[in-house]
Amino acid sequence: MISRIDLRGPLPGNLRDVLPRAELDVETALEKVRPICEKVRHQGAEGVRELTHRFDGFDLPTARVPLEALKKALETLDPKVRAALEEAIRRTRLVHRDQRRTDVTTTVVPGGTVTERWIPVDRVGLYAPGGLAVYPSSVIMNVVPAQEAGVPSMAVASPPQKPDGLPHPTILAACALLGVDEVYAVGGAQSVAMFAYGTEDCPAASMVTGPGNIWVAAAKRLLKGRIGIDSEAGPTEIAILADATADPVHVAADLISQAEHDTLAAAVLVTDSAELADAVEVELKAQVARTKHTERITEALAGRQSGIVLVSSIDDGIKVVDAYAAEHLEIQTADAAQVASRIRNAGAVFVGAHAPVSLGDYMAGSNHVLPTGGCACHSSGLSVQTFLKGVHVVDYSREALAEAAPLVCALADAEDLPGHGAAIRARFDWEIPS
Repeated sequence: MISRIDLRGPLPGNLRDVLPRAELDVETALEKVRPICEKVRHQGAEGVRELTHRFDGFDLPTARVPLEALKKALETLDPKVRAALEEAIRRTRLVHRDQRRTDVTTTVVPGGTVTERWIPVDRVGLYAPGGLAVYPSSVIMNVVPAQEAGVPSMAVASPPQKPDGLPHPTILAACALLGVDEVYAVGGAQSVAMFAYGTEDCPAASMVTGPGNIWVAAAKRLLKGRIGIDSEAGPTEIAILADATADPVHVAADLISQAEHDTLAAAVLVTDSAELADAVEVELKAQVARTKHTERITEALAGRQSGIVLVSSIDDGIKVVDAYAAEHLEIQTADAAQVASRIRNAGAVFVGAHAPVSLGDYMAGSNHVLPTGGCACHSSGLSVQTFLKGVHVVDYSREALAEAAPLVCALADAEDLPGHGAAIRARFDWEIPS
């Protein structure tokens, strides 16, 4: 059901190349999404309408979801689901409110200051997937940090669903709970293009965020620059670093929890215990047989992106998971907190037996929109910071500029940019030494 990689002994220098990883050919997808994006660019709302009919089978007069549909979705929402969404919103808001940035002014010299202002982007488009599963939690994870950043305008797009061509009612209900009333029944690459170029129905946005399939990722890559993006999200990943103290029932259940997302989902166990590896394999067979999405999970676990990696020690295991740079990393070892403190590369780290990834997906308060494909070695998950721009405001008096003038002119001359020096000299009636 799941393969093994034996890295006991000296670790290879090319760790990233020998570890399991899903293949996601975004480059090939680029050429397929290019005409889709161009159609939206040139035909606007009519282009979106035609693409929705082609790909989703719905001929919608407008992509904008009526306010009545949002209200109805909230009114008919299962009370237990509503309570869970409201608590998830509360916890997520608590964490993200503490991420707010404050402006800082630094006095560089008397009369010369630089202030870093944090300004939210003007408008964001937030994407909520709707493929094999429905993700109202992703609505929360995108909307809350944007709201806490102070973004003045935001819209949510999610694919149309049967029977009426509206996004899933739980998606609509989550939007209503969050106070978002601008929602569009648009999926795939065309949703990214709609936010990038704008249409008669939907004003253009400064940024688009949210996870999606390969077509969404390809559209983000194609349109990056025209519009800001959070990341090119790939298939979900879980890595678990565990030793002999870990419970194989927990480990297997957590691997399955992410494998059920998609057949390309990655589930990786890194352990120094062959006995644990054996026990987890037994548990996987038993638990997968009992779960709902057996075929999907089986394919994900058997894929090249999943595996059990045997290492000589937890120290080596830390090196392996740092090289892997997982979207989600669980630490199920003795002294898990100490081990977790040594991790450098992960989208989010889950410490000990009582912090499974499922908690982070919904209710921990952390954000679940995280870097995939090894990008956690250089990128962060979605946060308030995602929606803020740092702007330096430079304020110098005449006296402070006069003090800096000879230094600026010296550097301008050294770089053979005399116009830079001339812009300084033009402000003074005395000669600045060359």
